[in-house]
Amino acid sequence: MFVNIRRDLHQIPELGFQEFKTQQYILNYIATLPQERMQIKTWKTGIFVRVLGTAPTKTIGYRADMDGLPIDEQTDVPFRSTHEGRMHACGHDMHMAIALGVLTYVVHHPICDDMLFIFQPAEEGPGGALPMLESDEMKQWMPDMILALHIAPQYPVGTIATKEGLLFANTSELFIDLIGKGGHAAFPHETKDMVVAASALIMQLQTIVSRNVNPLDSAVITVGKLTSGTVQNVIAQRARLEGTIRTLSPEAMEKVKGRIEAIVRGIELAYECEAHIDYGSMYYQVYNDETLTNEFMQFVEKETNVRLVRCQEAMTGEDFGYMLARIPGFMFWLGVQSPFGLHHAQLNPNEQAIDVAIQLLTRYVTWKGNHHVKEEEQ
Repeated sequence: MFVNIRRDLHQIPELGFQEFKTQQYILNYIATLPQERMQIKTWKTGIFVRVLGTAPTKTIGYRADMDGLPIDEQTDVPFRSTHEGRMHACGHDMHMAIALGVLTYVVHHPICDDMLFIFQPAEEGPGGALPMLESDEMKQWMPDMILALHIAPQYPVGTIATKEGLLFANTSELFIDLIGKGGHAAFPHETKDMVVAASALIMQLQTIVSRNVNPLDSAVITVGKLTSGTVQNVIAQRARLEGTIRTLSPEAMEKVKGRIEAIVRGIELAYECEAHIDYGSMYYQVYNDETLTNEFMQFVEKETNVRLVRCQEAMTGEDFGYMLARIPGFMFWLGVQSPFGLHHAQLNPNEQAIDVAIQLLTRYVTWKGNHHVKEEEQ
């Protein structure tokens, strides 16, 4: 059933804070479940579902993100996206289907503790975790611990990969606009050429990681898109750089941004232009609680149908980091074995991973949600 739910959701990908069909689909499904122990609140295009436990001493939070990406799908699956230029290329359709599977189990098989299921919009941008975390709805139902997963095309189905401490990097979008003076290509001395200015800026940005960041730390600056000019014989008045910054520490992020700003000021002076910097969406690092993560890894190691991998930290970004900064918890990778990676137009996760995740998580939350009862019996 949850494979079919994933396929339904895969057909209706929506961008951040535009997940209206997705929200309604989830609400429609939740309405089919027994309502006696459920409390439901909506927040923008997100959803909170609280499942009351039989003898609660804490609330276990579980988060699933909802939004898609502005990508034209290039798979040949029969349930491909029906929204032109939109695709669930990061696996959030899988995340939601798994969350609904765990929710369904907990509704029908009560545990002692309360559970809060968080269906979060806008993970890909502009960022839904932080404002959702600060919402009145979440403050009323703030969990004592929280967990989430992310699909991992690089791992086989049945693999659970995680580690204590830093798992995902600090990330920030980067947009730089340069404004000069356009003109005829035959009279360059009368212009301020922003193609030249942008080219110089891109080359100088590449020196930040190699010359300003501690070599024992890590950072990435990528300019993925450069837009400038109109035709071949007109000198460009404007240029726009679009990129991303990723660091393994908040301190490195601050250092990188400081150097970007200094270099851009130098470009303004050297090329007699005006420059504007916009950092767009900024995501805090995903830092797994040591105690809870080790406890989870020990639990996984005892499971017979999954394999635990103690992975390395990655330069991927996730706004779940904001939740982990305030609530003890962890995130883990779920192997889905696809030759195409995250954000690729041909990503096609192995759907067998849905059942693997639901089975593992239902056993884990049942164990964790009844843990204090077992301790009292001892």
